[in-house]
Amino acid sequence: MSISPQPAYVIGIDFGTQSARTILADAVSGRTAASAVTLYAHGVMDTHLPSGRPLPPLYALQHPADYLDVLRTSIPQVLSEAGISPQSVAGLGLDFTACTVLPCLRDGTPLCMTDRFSDDPEAFVKLWKHHAAQPEADAINALAKERHEAWLPVFGGRISSEWLLPKLLETLHKSPAVFDAAERYLEAADWLSFMLTGQETRSAAFAGYKACWQAGAGYPSDEFLTRLDPRLHGVVGTKISKNVLPVGGCAGHLDARGAELTGLCMGTPVALPMVDGHAAMPGLGLTGAGDMMMILGTSTCHIVNSTEGHAVPGICGYVKDGVIPGLYTYEAGQAAVGDIFDWFTKTSVPAAYTEEAAARGMSIHALLREKASRLKPGESGLVALDWFNGNRSVLGNSSLTGLIMGLTLRTRPEEIYRALIEATAFGTRRIFEQYEANGIPVRRVCAAGGIAAKDPMLMQIYADVTGREISVSGQTEASAVGSAVYAAVAAGSYPTVSTAARAFSVPDRAVYRPVPADQAVYDRLYRIYLTLHDRFGTEPDRLMETLGGIRDHCLADNE
Repeated sequence: MSISPQPAYVIGIDFGTQSARTILADAVSGRTAASAVTLYAHGVMDTHLPSGRPLPPLYALQHPADYLDVLRTSIPQVLSEAGISPQSVAGLGLDFTACTVLPCLRDGTPLCMTDRFSDDPEAFVKLWKHHAAQPEADAINALAKERHEAWLPVFGGRISSEWLLPKLLETLHKSPAVFDAAERYLEAADWLSFMLTGQETRSAAFAGYKACWQAGAGYPSDEFLTRLDPRLHGVVGTKISKNVLPVGGCAGHLDARGAELTGLCMGTPVALPMVDGHAAMPGLGLTGAGDMMMILGTSTCHIVNSTEGHAVPGICGYVKDGVIPGLYTYEAGQAAVGDIFDWFTKTSVPAAYTEEAAARGMSIHALLREKASRLKPGESGLVALDWFNGNRSVLGNSSLTGLIMGLTLRTRPEEIYRALIEATAFGTRRIFEQYEANGIPVRRVCAAGGIAAKDPMLMQIYADVTGREISVSGQTEASAVGSAVYAAVAAGSYPTVSTAARAFSVPDRAVYRPVPADQAVYDRLYRIYLTLHDRFGTEPDRLMETLGGIRDHCLADNE
């Protein structure tokens, strides 16, 4: 294919859990010219390292080399597909799962890519769903409550084991050598920005939502961190940079290394990176107060804009100018959604169902959806709790586990499958109610992500359970498009994120409205869900956590 000069384009890359999605878009119209999906060679390492070393329970690691491979392969691929020259690319933007962090040297070399630490789990990237730092999160929460730390209410009154400080403290506890050798502890997105531009910066999106940073106040004080562990003295300003930049800006420009990694021209602007779920908001055109976005994937993010900033117990936090400059954007979420459905199909479906799906040329998910769609709300007699990967909001406890109530010898797989979908919908309703009970209105709900686009039954259940109209965006790669929006602003194609977002938005794919009769049944089931939620989520005897402790003890004895 011959390559000729073209109008300006921007590139957006969405680094997800198992793969990265890259789009090439017109910098003015937002029209997607080409796209690519690149799988991570190492995937998610949750059982063993590449060396074969086994990993403890609740670990979820990645290899940073996979992220560099995305840059080397996906960008040339979309340029080639569209027949676009590197000179026509005006800007590059990226988003990343969060909190996903790694220790590295001052020059950005990841410790896991050094001979000394190539077999130490603490030297690898800790993925967002790495939950082994729950004891550290508990210690941070307890001390912050004891000291009445002013920053804690901003983040829902309880920080998660998924966040930066618990993971950093876990590294200190489990591998002091890695902690001592780490000259920087970076979000993977900020690390990639460093690799591309040669400039070490911190995006306010990651620092604010995942590292307890606030504009004007900074990170938790050195006094607090030193009380937590004396070895944390001075960690802010050394391993954790204070150079935090506001979203919607430019992190820097491609240097020689960045140009070599991407095949783009030196000097190409690189937008300040964004959290993956947050980047989807401008990708969907959601830039107003009261706009709520749900990104339905392996997990779900519930993000809403507001003109006000105040504490909402149990959410993940809010940041002024964190997504849309001029607004406060609040984040909550569910730690597992698609992961729950995947778990069920891989572990709990009879061979007869698998054989039927194969004979009919359909996936097991499609077969289960077909069978589950024939059921009426409440017909199965089941209610489930959606805590198969812990509860992110509103309880903020990754030690909580899943539950299915009402099983009998007559229960069929499709009934369980539907109950699991309903459980995730109940969890979403609980989050909506938490926002509104604390003065954050939810006026418009837009869903995106692969599940929202592919599963009409699930979306109708969500509308019936929440009692709300839910639109599904026609944007198939909302986060990647959002990153392209930020790239267009960094490139100067648009003056603000909001104006660029309007240009890049597309019509809705579908709109789901509650069915009154089904909504009434789900209201009754939701009351049962709330009873279970409060009983097992706030119980003084902490039965679910006790079970987890017994499990971990037995696993340790077997190793």
